[in-house]
Amino acid sequence: MRRREFISLVGAAAAAPLAAARAQQPTVPVVGFLSQESAAAATDYIRAFQKGLAESGYVEGRDVKVEYRWADGHYDRLPELSADLVSRNVSAIAVAFAVAAVALKSATTTIPVCFVSGIDPVRLGLVQSLNHPGGNATGLFQLTVAIGAKRLGLLHDLLPQVATIGLLVNPTSPYVAEQLSADIDEGARTLGERALVFRASTDDDIVKAFAEMTEQKAGALIVAPDAFFHARAGQIIALATKHGIPAIFDRPDQAVAGGLMSYGADIAEVFRQQGGYIGRILKGEKPADLPIIQPTKFQFVINLRTAKALGITIPSGLMSIADEVIE
Repeated sequence: MRRREFISLVGAAAAAPLAAARAQQPTVPVVGFLSQESAAAATDYIRAFQKGLAESGYVEGRDVKVEYRWADGHYDRLPELSADLVSRNVSAIAVAFAVAAVALKSATTTIPVCFVSGIDPVRLGLVQSLNHPGGNATGLFQLTVAIGAKRLGLLHDLLPQVATIGLLVNPTSPYVAEQLSADIDEGARTLGERALVFRASTDDDIVKAFAEMTEQKAGALIVAPDAFFHARAGQIIALATKHGIPAIFDRPDQAVAGGLMSYGADIAEVFRQQGGYIGRILKGEKPADLPIIQPTKFQFVINLRTAKALGITIPSGLMSIADEVIE
């Protein structure tokens, strides 16, 4: 046997076990994550999502790879981002929030999906029912919009003398009508208050909206849950303080950042549960068989520093029901 042929045979023999070993290594699943928000606004809930994945046996970077896609509050980007994730043949897709979930629904009816939605997913056509989702999607219904009347009630308890309350909404949201629902209008009438709607979809709009609130003597403000507003919480909080308008938000981090109050579902727990559902799907469970999870815990946060800056004394009754008080 020639020396060159011998070396080739030895090399082939050595390579065979390595190739077999590679073939036996398990393929790490790839999960898509689609959000209508920005990465900066999602830091806390992404950490919670990763925790839920890890608790189900999938540590990101080791047992699973996650492909993140962010619309940065630009809802028109969602169809393209959805199509991109679907084209990558991912094993499952996690979605935040309702607008993104609807966009993804138009892109796939086969890839398993787990969404977080603040709007009724049955009404949106995402699932057949809360107990038996059917199809390729399941998720969590965090009741974000439905508890708008509760935020209104908390403002009334804080400032019962206020006659006019503003509602800041993003007119580019497909679900702005949900935020202007009978819960708010009817609630304001019941409490003997007038509700004024202010619309903003750009930074300049937000500045103009606060100027209008001052002109129309809005005594308090509800900031509607919206990806655009979440990304601009700092601007909104600064303007509310500058104009002396007490405001309530939907997320605890907004109160921590200087908003007067916040009330909403425990978002960290919601996304931890979403991560757990994705883990169960990766293990073979079907979304159709996983019932929609609804929150059992809501967080009410009060920022006393902001209250002091606004010259407001928080009633003892509100203090006693707060989950967190920032001093």
